[in-house]
Amino acid sequence: MKLRVDNSEQLMQIALEDSLFKKLIQQAEKDFILANVPLKMPLAIDASGFIALVREKVYYLMMEHFAEYLNLMYIIDIPEKDFQHIEITDTVDVADQVTLLILKREYKKVWYRNKYQ
Repeated sequence: MKLRVDNSEQLMQIALEDSLFKKLIQQAEKDFILANVPLKMPLAIDASGFIALVREKVYYLMMEHFAEYLNLMYIIDIPEKDFQHIEITDTVDVADQVTLLILKREYKKVWYRNKYQ
């Protein structure tokens, strides 16, 4: 499965169209908890709020707790080759690009589970 999206908003639109948004949130929460960095998700959250929450957590981990950030990347299972395509500009932009990588990987997990179960 190849996802051809340029930003997190496009990915969330695909998740909403496929009715996998709630499962995507659950998968992300599960993986963040496994990495010992809970997201503290509000009960009612929309796609843009979810993206912002993940982006803020990624930025915080990159700046303050880099070891936990690396552990999260390992638990989510983001391939190292995907990091080679990140454009290094400033930390906020890098956090935005990493957020897209996280959401793409989490969506793939949910999509495959939904398709083959």
